[in-house]
Amino acid sequence: MSPLEDVRAEIAATVKDETAAMTELLAELVRIPSVGGSLAESEIQDRLAGWLRAEGLETDHWDIPVDEVAAEPGFPGMEVPRTQAMGLVGRLPGAGGGRSLMFNGHVDVVPPGELAGWSDDPFSGRVQDGLLYGRGACDMKGGLVAALFAVRALRRLPVRLRGDVLVACVAGEEDGGLGSYSLLRRGWRADACVVPEPTGLDLVPANAGALTFRLRVPGRSAHAAQRDSGVSAVEKFWPVFAALRALEARRNTEVDPLMRRWAIPYAIEIGTVRAGDWSSTVPGDLVAEGRLGVALGEDTRAARHALEEAVAEACASDGGLSRHPVQVEWWGGSFASGRLPDEDGGLLGRLTEAHVAVTGAAPASWGAPYGSDLRLLTGLGGIPTVQYGPGDIDRMHAPDECVSIEEVATAARTLALLAVDHCGTS
Repeated sequence: MSPLEDVRAEIAATVKDETAAMTELLAELVRIPSVGGSLAESEIQDRLAGWLRAEGLETDHWDIPVDEVAAEPGFPGMEVPRTQAMGLVGRLPGAGGGRSLMFNGHVDVVPPGELAGWSDDPFSGRVQDGLLYGRGACDMKGGLVAALFAVRALRRLPVRLRGDVLVACVAGEEDGGLGSYSLLRRGWRADACVVPEPTGLDLVPANAGALTFRLRVPGRSAHAAQRDSGVSAVEKFWPVFAALRALEARRNTEVDPLMRRWAIPYAIEIGTVRAGDWSSTVPGDLVAEGRLGVALGEDTRAARHALEEAVAEACASDGGLSRHPVQVEWWGGSFASGRLPDEDGGLLGRLTEAHVAVTGAAPASWGAPYGSDLRLLTGLGGIPTVQYGPGDIDRMHAPDECVSIEEVATAARTLALLAVDHCGTS
């Protein structure tokens, strides 16, 4: 065999031999309920720091000064309160003279939601028919474990990489990007980055953005028996909701080719509605919170203006709302869109070649309709970044979330091969 084929065979054998250990670690991480804002979000960082040290990586494990970071003008937002957060980077140092590569994976997960929708404990880590179940298994502890075991395979090679390989374990991705923002603030950079978010092992070089908004709809309270003497904030919300649906349709008429995979690439949705305070009272106010999809290449200020204008037009056509218009507030996470630059240093081509070498087939390429840390890494950090990882996006944030162990192993092999090609060998 050629030296490159030798390396490929060595990586394949190492990952295959480590499948049981890979599954065990993933199950352990899923059993840590690292919901954003919880103490377990830092607990899992402690566990991963121990794993990285045990593997012989240089480790930077630090307390993020949350209040200080959140007060900065460029901070991307946060939707849950935090009293603490931890940053973590493991570094496999190269011999020198090569390009560096970062694997960036978030450790926080969304809440499990209604427990009745789950077949088991949401944090069970149960393995059945080649799938590992639990909140965060797909999004994105499976991808993070693939990156960890890619680095483990690289350490066991008979050759040394010339460039550094970094594994960044970040918190707060789901609600804004605290971890990756703090990582960049601390000075960590690389010549290229892969975020192993669930892509079904396809390549995702672009993400839409998402902005969180709040609508305050005024009404006038009255006894429900005399409802005609009051003004229902619920009824006043109807035309505003219809205006948002019409705005969504207009914003999705013509989209970037990367986004044509999706029926609604840039969705607008109302996630929560709260109105009134008593069943026999006309609701005098309504608060609705939702998310606005930001198109590829669209400035977030333009996206905000489009929604504000649609709400203002809906109010202008209603007698009561024209005098007391709906208030629009922007809060929480602010996800700009992000895109791998054309001058990516060959990252997309090398990742494609690595995937083909492992699977024998070329991966598809598309843009994701949701925000991710890709936009911080490419925009704020200037790091060419692409998403590639195990898991079906339909499983993300859903009951009975799961990931294929075989896909995790395939991703680990691909990421290790990419590192060999990208970083070079001494």
